[in-house]
Amino acid sequence: MIPLAPFGSTGHRSTRTLFGAAALSRVTQAVADGVLDLLQRYGVNHIDTAASYGDAELRVAPWIRGAGRDRFFVATKTGRRTYAEARDEIRRSLERLGTDHVDLIQLHNLVDQAEWDMAFAPDGALRAAVEARDAGLVRFIGVTGHGLEAPAQHRRSLERFPFDSVLFPYNYVQLQAPAYARDVAALIALCEERGAAMQTIKAITLGPWQAERPSTPTTWYEPLREQRDIDLAVRWVLSDPRVFLNTVGDVGLLPLVLDAAARDGVRPPDADMDELLLRREMSPLFTT
Repeated sequence: MIPLAPFGSTGHRSTRTLFGAAALSRVTQAVADGVLDLLQRYGVNHIDTAASYGDAELRVAPWIRGAGRDRFFVATKTGRRTYAEARDEIRRSLERLGTDHVDLIQLHNLVDQAEWDMAFAPDGALRAAVEARDAGLVRFIGVTGHGLEAPAQHRRSLERFPFDSVLFPYNYVQLQAPAYARDVAALIALCEERGAAMQTIKAITLGPWQAERPSTPTTWYEPLREQRDIDLAVRWVLSDPRVFLNTVGDVGLLPLVLDAAARDGVRPPDADMDELLLRREMSPLFTT
C-alpha cells in the first residue's frame, strides 16, 4: 500500500502517489477498469485528469459513479484562458465525469506570460474557477505548469491568488540545473508557508526522445523502463515528504511506478543517482 499524507490544507489525506489519468487518454474502458483494479490494490485514492486528456474523463466516470464518488479525490484541469471558455469547459468536464462536482479544478500549464495575464484578467479563467467553487461545482483551485519557468511563475500565481495546489516538473536530473533548483526551493518554501499542496511530474523521465520514437507515444518524453531504474527515480522524489508524485502517462509502466512507490521512502544516495544518470545517459527534459 502507498502511504497517505495531507494534501496541502484541503483536509484530504491523499496517497503520496497520485494517479495521472493521462494514461487513459486512448484506452478502452476494459483497459481502464483493469487500471482501477491496480489502483485499488495499492490504495491510490487521488485521480488527476484534464479536459485535454483525450477520453480520460470518460474512462474515469464509471469509477466515481454512485458510491464510488467518495472513493477518490478527483481533480481535473482547464486549459482555457478566458472566463467564458473556462466556464464552459469546467461544466463539460463535470458532464464527462458524470458528477456534480470535482474536488480540484486546475488552471492547466499556466506558464506563458501572455496566457497568465489573460487568465488573471477580470474576464479570465481564474474568475470561472472561483465562480465554480462558489457554486459548489469544485472545492479547491490549483495551477499546473511545464518547463523551466513553471516554479517561478507558480510563485507569482500564489502571490496573486491563494491557490490550493501547484504542479511542476521534479526529478533528479532536472534539479541538477542550479537555477531551476533555486526556483523549485523558493516555490516549495512559499507553498509550505501558504499550505499549498505540491504535485510533481516527470519522475521517470529519461530525457527527450533519443531512441526511435513510437508512432503513437504514450509519453511525450522517453521514460525509464527498467524496474530498478524506476525504483531509484521514484524513491528519490518520494523521499521528500513535502511533495506528491503524479504517475506516468503509460499504462504499461504504471505497475512499475506503483511498485516503486510502495517501497520505503529512503532517499537513494547521490552516488546511486549519478550512476543511473550516466548508465542510462539521462538528460534534462527542459533546457534553456
